[in-house]
Amino acid sequence: MPTPHRRRTIEDPQARHRRHEAMEAFKVLESLKNDFRFPLQSMEYFYELFERIYCQNEKLHTSERPTVGALCIQVPYEIIYALDAVPVRLCNGFHTDEQAGGEFMPAKSCSLVKATLGMLQSEDFPAVEKIDWIVHPTTCDQKTKTIGMIEELGQSVYHMEFPRLKESEESREYWRRSVRKFAQEIQRELGRPLKRRKLKEAIRKVGRAQMAYHRLNELRGNDPVPILGKDMFLITNAFFFDEIERWSDAVDAVYHEVAQRVRTRQNAAGKRSPRILYTGSPPIFPNLKLPMMIEQADGVIVADESCSANRLFNDMVSVDEWFLYDMVDAVADRYLKGCTCPIFTRNDDRIRRLEELIRLYRVEGVVYQSFAGCQVYEMEQRSVQAAMEKLGVPMLYVEADYSPAQGGQLSTRIEAFIESLKVRRRRKG
Repeated sequence: MPTPHRRRTIEDPQARHRRHEAMEAFKVLESLKNDFRFPLQSMEYFYELFERIYCQNEKLHTSERPTVGALCIQVPYEIIYALDAVPVRLCNGFHTDEQAGGEFMPAKSCSLVKATLGMLQSEDFPAVEKIDWIVHPTTCDQKTKTIGMIEELGQSVYHMEFPRLKESEESREYWRRSVRKFAQEIQRELGRPLKRRKLKEAIRKVGRAQMAYHRLNELRGNDPVPILGKDMFLITNAFFFDEIERWSDAVDAVYHEVAQRVRTRQNAAGKRSPRILYTGSPPIFPNLKLPMMIEQADGVIVADESCSANRLFNDMVSVDEWFLYDMVDAVADRYLKGCTCPIFTRNDDRIRRLEELIRLYRVEGVVYQSFAGCQVYEMEQRSVQAAMEKLGVPMLYVEADYSPAQGGQLSTRIEAFIESLKVRRRRKG
């Protein structure tokens, strides 16, 4: 009797895509939890959150509230919250999505942009069932050129014009007008009015999150170092999609545990770990390989300057008059004044910020990452390198993408850099 043929089942491409992403996320989470000494108990909230969102595909935000996708941190969250909508940052760190988006973009394109396009194409968004509206500030040139493809996918996109200078009064007024227009358009899009009381509440809500982050971040300046940089990056990445009040509470819990470590002088790193400042292209989960490599090589990231971490929580909104459009203008000022993105023609503020971080956190070396194809970060590393040479602070420049194949070569370079900092310290000692 002939053996019956086994029926082949065709796996749904979206299910296969989700499974690959879950595997990618699970591997990174396991490493974050188990490959480092002295874990913080309070970090369990964030490990569980990322597992639920990226491994179990749980949706924190349902269709009861409109969701607004942000393609940059220059999107004013305060205005979105004031309209009882959910802001979700769409910047993506999955190699799976980078490969999918790479089919539509040149080979030497930014990994983050390719991954974001791949995610939008799959329509599988972290934490939300769907994206109702996407806001695109004209900061990143590659994202700007990708918008046409995103609109072809059926996404509704709003373009927010952003100046390339910020020193002049003309630029400030230009950006204020852009934010005022955004406030008008989002009311029309969501079909609800922007009210003074709600905007005031939203400003205070975001301000509380900023304060929670800054209190915790200041503890990184202690010696010994009480918290690793990989934990700080996971915390700030959670801000992309978590409920803001719940996120603030969780950060407060981490703060209290880390403050206790400061009091007992407990060290989260090694006894001789060099103090590192991370800057450049943003570490976006699960592409945290560079920060993890630094700390697995016995360095410790005590400060950072990137749009997935410290830069997220720069200057708070400063309001003179609590009238509606005075508050809108104050929100606009907060996003322009504190921005140190390399898209600006001149970026002296970024150099000043790096120098300040080096002084405050007693930094011994700088690691500067640029995603392959990100021309503004590639070009600006020269001015940053020159500034570091004047300060006498060694800097390692790394050009990377999301591919795991780079691991061995990157690890070797980082280990050599960390060892050189240890030798330098011994000679000074």
